[in-house]
Amino acid sequence: MKDKMIQAFKKAEGGLFSAVEKADVGNSYQEMEKQGIALMGWADPFMPDRSLPKFIEEAWIKAIQDESAPHYTAPIGNEELKKEIAKKLKRQNHLEVDPARNILITPGSDSGLFFAILPFVDTNDEVIIPSPSYPNNTLAVEIMKGKAVAVELKKENNYQLVREDLEAAVSDKTKMVLITHPNNPTTTVYNRKSLEILREFVIQHDLILVCDQAFEDFTYENEMITPAAMEDMFERTVSVFSFSKGMGLSGMRVGYIVCSDEIMDSLFANAVGVIGATSTSAQKAIIEALKQPSFMNVFEEAFDYRRHKAYEILNSIPNVSCLLPESGFLCWLDVSKIGDSSEIVDYLVKHAKVSVNDGKNYGVGGEGHLRIVLGVYKDNEKVVEALYRIKKALIEYQKL
Repeated sequence: MKDKMIQAFKKAEGGLFSAVEKADVGNSYQEMEKQGIALMGWADPFMPDRSLPKFIEEAWIKAIQDESAPHYTAPIGNEELKKEIAKKLKRQNHLEVDPARNILITPGSDSGLFFAILPFVDTNDEVIIPSPSYPNNTLAVEIMKGKAVAVELKKENNYQLVREDLEAAVSDKTKMVLITHPNNPTTTVYNRKSLEILREFVIQHDLILVCDQAFEDFTYENEMITPAAMEDMFERTVSVFSFSKGMGLSGMRVGYIVCSDEIMDSLFANAVGVIGATSTSAQKAIIEALKQPSFMNVFEEAFDYRRHKAYEILNSIPNVSCLLPESGFLCWLDVSKIGDSSEIVDYLVKHAKVSVNDGKNYGVGGEGHLRIVLGVYKDNEKVVEALYRIKKALIEYQKL
């Protein structure tokens, strides 16, 4: 039966017949948790510890008790929620939008990302993806029978965009540029120079830009610029946002898409057939979270502390290095001088009781790296202890 599948599904492995390292595939990660292994490969803030603020909990419970809870919200989303999102977009992203025409609520940002790409990519269309990149970017394009064209981001350029590299990747089949901004896994916040390069490139070649901004909320040294807010970019950009990373509300499964009404009209028309309706009660709880966003400060303070500790501890390991994370709660560690990243991932599980992500899963430029999630656990010291276990294990690994 698998022979009847399209290639993207045929080659995929879900963990039933083979071991799968990816944290979001199969149930191997849950099994590791039972064994006391620190799950530093799952990008879910403070997981597995409780992190839901009381006022959001109360709003969610009230929404569940409402008679509307077991019923559909319109697939395009709760009207009041979209009005609150519009306020956030103006305040944080410098975007002035019509909540009734430019915002679509999705059941999380992964489905939103897929839906954002879907209208534009057909068989053999090419999509330029700065890489390393979130694996679902490539996967979505391949499912649509398009071709993902990787443009490698280089450490010597601080993982910023280079115009010549983009030009080398473009062809008459190129339809789109697809970015995560800030970048997952490198944590790079694309600076104004990079985004001007991107803007000029997209306009010159008459392309669509899809921008996944799931990690936008916590950026540190560099200014976070929303590409859709740049001159002449709103009409050709589809932006995807999440409440999972900045607000730590991953389990609610609420995200949203922002784009021009010309694009949005087609998304509205097809929303019910592709993504369905988002949870009625979760959307109501998110409204309250948007009204009182100061609870996010707890996450920001913890993640800022952890990124500095990770930089200090991991750079003290011989032959291993990382840049200071620029955003969110990830760390991108270069282990290429000491061995194969897949072997090192396995070694850390066994000898450090820590599970991290193999950089190979993040495409071109990922081999020889590890993605370490610093956002797990509510207690900072649990993360620091795990980092020291990684340090000890990587020193021992080099003696083998």
